[in-house]
Amino acid sequence: MQLEETLKKRRQEKDILLMTHLVLGYPSFEVNRTIIRQMVDNGVDCIEMQIPFSEPMADGPVILKANQDSIAAGTTVAACLEFGREMAASYDIPFLFMTYYNIIFKYGEERFLDAAKAAGITGLIIPDLPPEMGGEFMTMARDRGIAAILIFAPTSTDERMGELNHWAAGFVYCAARRGVTGKKSEFGSEFYDYLARCRRATSLPLAVGFGIQNREDVADLIGRADLAVIGSRTIRLVDEEGPEAVGPFIASLR
Repeated sequence: MQLEETLKKRRQEKDILLMTHLVLGYPSFEVNRTIIRQMVDNGVDCIEMQIPFSEPMADGPVILKANQDSIAAGTTVAACLEFGREMAASYDIPFLFMTYYNIIFKYGEERFLDAAKAAGITGLIIPDLPPEMGGEFMTMARDRGIAAILIFAPTSTDERMGELNHWAAGFVYCAARRGVTGKKSEFGSEFYDYLARCRRATSLPLAVGFGIQNREDVADLIGRADLAVIGSRTIRLVDEEGPEAVGPFIASLR
């Protein structure tokens, strides 16, 4: 698919790629524009834009608060789709939507997928939609050239990884640890063995997220993964220092 091909081509030129995350509408769409511009200017290879949901079960307190504040400010799915179209037309990197299935179900599966395709979105991450429940939706996404990105976890057996790989497209998201986003992950032999299992299970690029926070974390993934995912850290940075701090932080990761 387009997303997989783009990432593999970019990977030929870099030791590891960077994927970043932000919550749409938090603290505002205007600030989102500033943040994305700084991310792209400082070498980010892929951006995951979260459509806010009131109960984001995979997310820790930082992203949870951002979701709830964005919803309270009036952010809508339609506004997120339009913002995604604007960003995909403005920058030559892949843009993804991340959200939860309730959002898509209420909006309408085909309606959402058609709008995402029209916006130039190349992938979707939906943490609470396993293939047993979402196979039809994943097929519809694939038919539109949109990658349904699935998640490996440290608790995934080799058999389960094989099942997920059958449905996966674009890349596989490897959660660095059990639990939710935000808490720093600790790397060690058990973690490296887990990534080796992930690598054996799929030929797709591997993205590692949940607790990746600094240059040392990113460097530790070189040779073991293809993308390092930075999420809560940038949101916290914007809260504490303002959006202008994002560019220097992204530049420091390499």
